[in-house]
Amino acid sequence: MRITVDPGRCVGAGQCVLSAPEVFDQDEDGLVTLLDAGPGAGKESPIRLAGALCPSQAITVHED
Repeated sequence: MRITVDPGRCVGAGQCVLSAPEVFDQDEDGLVTLLDAGPGAGKESPIRLAGALCPSQAITVHED
């Protein structure tokens, strides 16, 4: 699994941080930042949820 984010699309809803705080954060403007682009096993479910909940589709989860 690999994750990419597009802060330019982010609307600052924060669902990603609530779903997977060890992988996503928000900068001083409230926009998504990626803490871990290649998280280890066991984090897949919350990451997929974060991608699905993102209202602006700023998070892309790539299944490798």
